[in-house]
Amino acid sequence: MQPLERLINLVALLLETRRPLTFDQIREKLPAYGHEDPASAKRMFERDKDLLRDNGIPVEVVSTDPWEVESGYIIPKDRYYVPEIAFTGEELSALFVAALSPGEDTTAEQGVRKLLYGAQGGVLVGRSIAPVAAPDAAGGRLTAVAEALLRRRRIRFRYRTSRGAISDRDIDPWGLVWRAGHWYVVGLDHDRTEVRSFRLSRLASEVEEVRNGSEPPKGFRASDHIQTGPWGPGEPAERAHIAFSPNAAWWALAGVPGVEVKPSRPDGWMEATVPYAEADGLVGWVLRFGPDAEVLGPQQLREEATRRLEELVGGH
Repeated sequence: MQPLERLINLVALLLETRRPLTFDQIREKLPAYGHEDPASAKRMFERDKDLLRDNGIPVEVVSTDPWEVESGYIIPKDRYYVPEIAFTGEELSALFVAALSPGEDTTAEQGVRKLLYGAQGGVLVGRSIAPVAAPDAAGGRLTAVAEALLRRRRIRFRYRTSRGAISDRDIDPWGLVWRAGHWYVVGLDHDRTEVRSFRLSRLASEVEEVRNGSEPPKGFRASDHIQTGPWGPGEPAERAHIAFSPNAAWWALAGVPGVEVKPSRPDGWMEATVPYAEADGLVGWVLRFGPDAEVLGPQQLREEATRRLEELVGGH
């Protein structure tokens, strides 16, 4: 047995036992310490125990009888497992702004990304469907939005939709969410008098603070307002016409929000319209079904699917 495997098995055993185990009991359960010479096995165990302690694993020696004649070993779970780290929305905002401050040291930024990815319910986090990576093209606007959110200030900016239309937006920022490689600001849109989400990489101007903003309602979670589907995250602005074979239709469309299914065709294929915000995301989803799915429209989306298929064929 390799040393690493032996150490892992020892940690698992001492973590899961309900009462301290003597060395003889450990020998019975772990063949790695089953040497014919008990003294050699004990020396190996002592080296392993010391190595675990040197690496921060709390192997404790506990008496196994009232007279303290015999001792056993155990790893207390409350000392081994790292407790959950919790931050308020304001603390997460401050950490994020500090991480993006100019400087050559990226250690703080990397640490905050890990905290943001693992935290639940914070103002700067949402449920990610991909690992946290470097901030996208939002650039310095992300810092401006985070600072306005921290001070509860209303902001104004020009925004470009997925269809290229640009308009002025006036919102009270209530949360920032990282989703699938992009940052979104979620808040009260005063022009539409409803909660909306905006992808920061689509901002067509700098962020301007205009006046004091409002507090989000009790229990508000910004991540709940980022729509997600086969199109990827964001608000869908178009509808795609897709056909699925009988082999895929029954599960491909299950749970897809906003889908509209048409009656099956004579050949058994099922056609449906699916909302989407980004062509790349939807095309990637359709291509996963291989020959069991076909993009019928719009033409631009069909051409993108054809181009991606040709690239795949050409690559082989």
